[in-house]
Amino acid sequence: MADVVNLKRFKKRATRDQSAKLADANRARFGRTKSERALDEQRTSRANDLLNQHRLGGEDAS
Repeated sequence: MADVVNLKRFKKRATRDQSAKLADANRARFGRTKSERALDEQRTSRANDLLNQHRLGGEDAS
């Protein structure tokens, strides 16, 4: 015979796991210090500047 399973328990566990994954993603996204955010912004700005220096004729090449 099969064991009796309480489906509420599994639904609750799935919901808890999903919210834990969302919490981890939010911690990675918003849980940075001001200096880390500034460094990331500086790197992005530098990369965009380097790409803009390689444009042809000052306009989009496309």
